[in-house]
Amino acid sequence: MEVVVDWDGTATEIDGLHLVLLEFGDERVYEEHEERLGRDLTLHEVIAGEFRTVRAPLEEVVAWVRENVTLRPGFVEFARLHRPLVVSSGFHELIEPVLEREGLSLEVRANRLDPEPDGWRVLFRDETVCAVCGEACKRASVGDLEEFVFVGDGVSDHCVAEAATRVFARNGLADYLARRGVAFERFSDFFDIESALDG
Repeated sequence: MEVVVDWDGTATEIDGLHLVLLEFGDERVYEEHEERLGRDLTLHEVIAGEFRTVRAPLEEVVAWVRENVTLRPGFVEFARLHRPLVVSSGFHELIEPVLEREGLSLEVRANRLDPEPDGWRVLFRDETVCAVCGEACKRASVGDLEEFVFVGDGVSDHCVAEAATRVFARNGLADYLARRGVAFERFSDFFDIESALDG
């Protein structure tokens, strides 16, 4: 069965988008947008607003990401074995350099960046409004899969996780699924997931 993995906070130990915004963006704008997420701003509006505050050259940010973003224990081994599809609300430009650093070549379905000097613009992969959640979400990125295992951790994973055959969740996603009564398995690293899939 196909394995689909979220990137930030799931494949990575810490949310890389958050790290980039703290290093290169405006922390006040970040906190204000996070506070409004799900109230009067959609996830896409939050991401777009936060990344408009990043003005550093892309090459500088990519070099920083390659140096500072760490992968969750077991991910590299898991990726070599299962070749998961990476579905992310993040950006090809910040995901692929980390995969390359680790010698991994995986299919990535994510957004893209137009890194303008006056503030980065986000080019969203898909703006189609989901019939289930009413927002543009990751479910559209897995529409070609009939059955899949999903691994995730956050808000952007809510809707797609409910479409999965089997779910491994942590943090906010685990809390959300528990509230909804949706079956899932908790994990702390990819060795946990490998053991569960083997078992």
